[in-house]
Amino acid sequence: MFLIKTLCYLRSVSSIISGISFVFFGLACFLSDFFINEFFRYGLSEFRILVGILEVLGGVGCLVGVFNNKVLLIASLGLSILMIMGVLVRIKINDTFYQTAPAIFYFLLNGFIFFHTLKKNPPPFRKRSTRE
Repeated sequence: MFLIKTLCYLRSVSSIISGISFVFFGLACFLSDFFINEFFRYGLSEFRILVGILEVLGGVGCLVGVFNNKVLLIASLGLSILMIMGVLVRIKINDTFYQTAPAIFYFLLNGFIFFHTLKKNPPPFRKRSTRE
């Protein structure tokens, strides 16, 4: 029981951290010269606005998701996909591990949020165990 409560608490804290981070990162895609230049370095400048919008929406979704599991499920999955794509881009352009580490961290963080939320709120087509 203690472990379950701890994981629920950890998921909520992780959702808040991810939410605040991605709202910040998403807005930085529009406002920060550093982020604008990074997208040119990635060779993906035409996707900067889309990525910024998706990051802001995902961040807000994580914050709202503290109170609504379905929103959290969608937001954390979307951010996990964005971050694994970010890891792949950084590998493609030969960034160092140090430069790639934040994308890996946020991929793992949102993956944890997604799978913990999915386990807590299974889709209707998945049969529940009678022991639960």
